[in-house]
This record gives sequence, C-alpha cells and structure tokens, in this order.
Amino acid sequence: MTTSATSGSSLSSLLSSLTSPSTPGGTSSLGQGILSSAGIGSGLNVTAIVTALVNAEQAAPQAQITRATAQDNSTLSALGTLSSTLNALQTAVVALTNTSTYNSYTASLADPAIGTVSTLSNAQPGSYALNVTQLATVQQRTSSAYASTAAIGSGTLNIAVGSSSVSIDVSSTATLQDIATAINGASGNPGVTATVINGTSGSQLLLSSNKTGVANGFTISAASGSSAGLASLATTLNTAGSSEAKDAQLTLNGIAVDSASNAVSGAIGGVTVNLATLGSTTLNVTQDTSSTATAIQAFVTAYNSYASSVSSLSSYNATTQVSGPLLGDSTLNSVQSQISAALSKSVPGNSIGSLASLGITRQADGTLSLNSTTLNSALSANPAAVQNLFSGTSGYATNLNTVIGIFTSSTGIIATRQQSITSSLSKLSAQQTALNARMAVYQQQLQAQYTNLDTLMSSLNNTSSFLTTTLAQLNNPSKP
Repeated sequence: MTTSATSGSSLSSLLSSLTSPSTPGGTSSLGQGILSSAGIGSGLNVTAIVTALVNAEQAAPQAQITRATAQDNSTLSALGTLSSTLNALQTAVVALTNTSTYNSYTASLADPAIGTVSTLSNAQPGSYALNVTQLATVQQRTSSAYASTAAIGSGTLNIAVGSSSVSIDVSSTATLQDIATAINGASGNPGVTATVINGTSGSQLLLSSNKTGVANGFTISAASGSSAGLASLATTLNTAGSSEAKDAQLTLNGIAVDSASNAVSGAIGGVTVNLATLGSTTLNVTQDTSSTATAIQAFVTAYNSYASSVSSLSSYNATTQVSGPLLGDSTLNSVQSQISAALSKSVPGNSIGSLASLGITRQADGTLSLNSTTLNSALSANPAAVQNLFSGTSGYATNLNTVIGIFTSSTGIIATRQQSITSSLSKLSAQQTALNARMAVYQQQLQAQYTNLDTLMSSLNNTSSFLTTTLAQLNNPSKP
C-alpha cells in the first residue's frame, strides 16, 4: 500500500511539474514547448518546401547551362552577321576580278542618220571612216493580175532559197489566195512570204524573201506536168524585176565590206553597225570606263559596310560596360588582320601601285574614302593599269577574294566555327534535358519524404493534443 501510494504521488508530481507555469530554466517549460510547438504536423507547406529545395539544387547547374547557351547563341548570331558582310564584300571584290568589268566599250557614228552601233566586250578602241554605198534588201517578185476568184491552174510550184526548197501542190480550183496560204503554211518553207494584193487591175501575188542579201534570194519553177496557167505564174515570179535581193556594200577606212544584212558584224571585232541609209561618216569606238568606276565604288561601299559591322561586333561601351558579341574573338581578329594586310600592300610592277594613288584612302574610323576625280583621271590615262591593280595576279581584288574565301567558303573558318558552336548547343540542350529529368526525380523524392514527414507530424500533433488534454485533467482532478 505504501509503495502504491508513493508511485501515485510521484506520477502526480511529475505531471504537475510538466503542466505547471514555466520558470526560467525549468523542466516544465521544455515539456510544454515540445507538446505545443507551432508549425508542426499538418501546418507544414510541403509544396513550398519542396520547390525551394529543388530550386536551390537546380540553381547552379541551370545558371551554367543558361549562361553557356546564351553565349553560344550570341556568338553564332554574330558569326552569321560577319559571314553575311564578308559575302557582300566578296561579291564586290569578285566583280573587280572579272574581265567584263573592264572590257566595256561604247561606239558612235558622227552622223547618227547613217545608223546605230553596238559593241561587245571584245571590241577595241579605234576610229574608222565609214562609207555606205548600198543597203541590203530583200527580194520581191510580183505576178500578173488575176480575178480574185480565178483558178490559176494545177500542178506543183517549187520554191528554193539556196540549197533549201519546198514543193507546193496546187489544185485545179486554187486561186492566188489559196496558193499564198499554201506557201505560208508549208512546213518546209525555206524563207519566203506570200501576200495577195488586191489592186485596181485585179489580184496580184507578191513573194518576198524573209531575209535581206543575195544569198537569201529565191527561185520559182513549176514542175513538169503542171498546167500552162501555173507554169506561166511560175515564170513571171521567177523573172528578175526592180526589187532584187542585194547585199549591203560599204567601206571601212577604204576597205570594201559586203554584208547580207544591214546589221554589219564581223567587219570590226566586237562591233555591229546597223545601217539605216547611204552616206559617209566616222565610226568611233572608245572604252567605257563608267562600269569600272561603278564597280570600284561598289567595292568601297561594301568595304565600309564591312568596317561598320566589324566595329559593332567588336565594340565596348565604357559607360554601360556592354561589349560587342565578338570583342576579342580570334576569328574576327584574324579577319581584320588579313584583310587589312591585303589592302596595305602595293602591287608590284603596276604604274599606279596602291589604292591611295587611285584615290582610295583609309579614314580614321577604318572606312575607305574614294576620290572620284583621281579615279577618273587614272581610268582615262591608263585603264589597263587600273584593271591590273585589281585583277592582276597580285591585284587587290585577287588577293582579297582569296583571303575572304578562307573564311566564307563552305569549309572555311567561319563555317567550321559555326558547326562547332551548333554542336555545343546540342550538348547544352542534352544537358538541360538531363537536368530537368534529374530535378523531376529529385522533386518526387522530396515530395514523398516531406509528405511522409507531414503525416508523421500530424500524428505527433494529435498525440500532443491528447497528452496535453490528459495532463490538464490530471492537474485538475476535480473536473470530470
């Protein structure tokens, strides 16, 4: 009995101490804190906790991937810009290597009434005395007059131009119009056009050669067995008249020239004279340097665009501390160095020697300036030297085309660099995918752990509430 009373008294004393008001350093304060601590159990914000932990775990590798991806994309875009501006410059440079840029000629007649002149790239400068004594003409033959409905006769008409010929079958009821239609519609027509002219005397058949010149004149005959009427028509059309085929006849500096066409070509290489009337005049052929000047100006413009682009790509703003995407980039530095070197050299053996002597000078901002007066003077004085300055073996355009090609070709430095960056971006994308997958698993693990903890805390909270209630009842035995 004494033992039981003592045990009950000890338990009562312990419970009383756990539920009595707290005193500094007292045990009852600790017990009360454990049993009633805030934020335990179902009060946990599991989603917020898990999200914070996942974000903390992901932050460092995500920042690295994001930073590397942004840098690669920026560099890739900048290299694309550099490649585009170099391609534009190379287009202008290639034009200066083409012979056609320099071999442009213009020709004129002192008396434009005589005709017009056109040139090709193989023309040569010169002045020629031109005397036109005869123009080339087509051959024309006219039949006798017939009634429009009259049948001419049956048989076959043979029409020949040079070695080409065609046979036209004519029925016994055929009129002049029927014969003209058959001639024009013949698939083997050698070059003759038939027309019926209805005049005051009746209908007449007019045959004309399609081309000027004696060689393009025609002959007409009726095949054996043809009727007398058709044979008579053939004889009339085959009789020479006042409109026979002629060649153009002219002289150039006293040298006789014949041409089947009034467009006389071949007499002077690269020059075609289109004759319009008879007479004498002077034919002048001069080199047209305007196309060369235009190409050189296009080069300067393209270079300045390149210089502006490079300046932007390699810029640095000290105020904002923002740099261009290719500042310090080895590829850009190499482009600038090699292009600058190609333009700084002189062309050995060339009487002009340098771009500066041609009127092209470098400005303080890295662009080029063109003095048109100096350029035109050089083109007038020695166009061949200007051509050699750019398109010769050691010419500026020749060298620049080679240098730029090293960077812009499909297997060039820029393309290789772009392929490498693209590969890097692919790897970064794979790293991002792997990180996302890893974080998803990590989030699931944390979600499970903290959900279990929340469940445990909820259970402990319920136990705490029960013990608190029980202790309160023991502390107040008078209450039911």
